[in-house]
Amino acid sequence: MYINIETERLIIRPLSLEDAEFIVDLVNSEGWLKFIGDRNISDKNDARNYIQKILDNANFYYNVFELKKTRKAIGIVTFLKRDDEKFPDIGFALLPEFEKNGYTLEASKSYLEKIENSNKYDNIIAITMPDNQKSINLLQKLGFHYVNSYEKGGEILSYYTLKNVKATK
Repeated sequence: MYINIETERLIIRPLSLEDAEFIVDLVNSEGWLKFIGDRNISDKNDARNYIQKILDNANFYYNVFELKKTRKAIGIVTFLKRDDEKFPDIGFALLPEFEKNGYTLEASKSYLEKIENSNKYDNIIAITMPDNQKSINLLQKLGFHYVNSYEKGGEILSYYTLKNVKATK
């Protein structure tokens, strides 16, 4: 879901082509590269192409969160309905210089509440790598529970859910 939300410190809005510079920085940050993977985005043109692919996918929603005071984009909250999963999954990423300030929790919690209040989804999941402790901690604060781990594409992934269901893999 693309949603516009205002929290105490943040504005959450849909991703746009104007976010290209921010996306270059985000997808090349250490945490993104380690836990999400290299998207081979080296400049604003690559980023615009990447953003356009997201915008063209009716099942992928990337929402940018920015600081209310400065309007600086600092992170994203994603909501993806993948073909190989029964339920949509929520994700998030933050520029490293803004970590440890509660921004991702604030954005993700507000976004998740809007999704849940829409009553459009039976369940929401989250998928992360087992050693991504920052994401796991945040998922637990959001009310997600570990279900199991499974192998996909040569990697072990941990499956979290808001409701007690098994991974589709």
